[in-house]
Amino acid sequence: MADLVVDVWANYWNRAFFEAEPLLAGLYERLSLQARMALDADDLAREAAAGGVDKVVLSGTAFPGSPADNDAVAAVVVRHPKTLIGAASVDPRAGMAAVRELRRAVTELGFRALKLFPYVYDRPPNDAIYYPLYAACIDLAIPVLLLTGHTAVRAASEPGRPHYLDDVCLHFPELVVVAGHAGFPWTQELVSLAWKHENLYIDSSGHRPKYFPPELTRFLDSYGRRKVMFGTGWPLMDHAGPRRELDALDLKPASRAAFLGGNAARVLGLATS
Repeated sequence: MADLVVDVWANYWNRAFFEAEPLLAGLYERLSLQARMALDADDLAREAAAGGVDKVVLSGTAFPGSPADNDAVAAVVVRHPKTLIGAASVDPRAGMAAVRELRRAVTELGFRALKLFPYVYDRPPNDAIYYPLYAACIDLAIPVLLLTGHTAVRAASEPGRPHYLDDVCLHFPELVVVAGHAGFPWTQELVSLAWKHENLYIDSSGHRPKYFPPELTRFLDSYGRRKVMFGTGWPLMDHAGPRRELDALDLKPASRAAFLGGNAARVLGLATS
């Protein structure tokens, strides 16, 4: 049987979401990706199949008035249960209401991770507003996916500095953290932290393989083989293009298998056969 391929970072950002989130709409317009703002979950499942991707971890993004809430994600996961895996999104500024919503998303909707975008809340990931959610993730035995690196959108990038994760991992050594977008342009800082902390991982989303920072490629093909996961940041990019570009990196077979799905399967508890 072929190795499992998992996209650990996809976003349920359809037309309604972009209309409610002008910062991200502006980014996609700057990147000439207006057509991808109209894609929906059916397009995601189709593109995953075309790119040879077996599983996709999909989340909304929580903020007041967001149409991409957990129930909206659950509704599309039900349509594509063989491909899509739900990840919760909650607004940490809501305090215990956010914790209760996270628990509901996991225990009632079957979601298998929490995703947070610190820049949306203008607080770095070591801020106290996140700590009740981290404790709940440990209790629920799920990972937290945290955006790192610059925002790309016109909002402060400081909450994305990887060094804040040092505090988080020291205080919650049991917490499994997947740092999204490779921490760029502070990738080496994130690599050093992933080496230091047993439960800190890196996700490559937001970067096509032909543009991977060299330090990320070296890490995932050597001593960091068990630490880096494949992600697209869908709808930012499809799956077939990055899969083709990955061939040019000439990774060791064991590194490629771990990166494309082995590490994600282990962290998410997915069956590989």
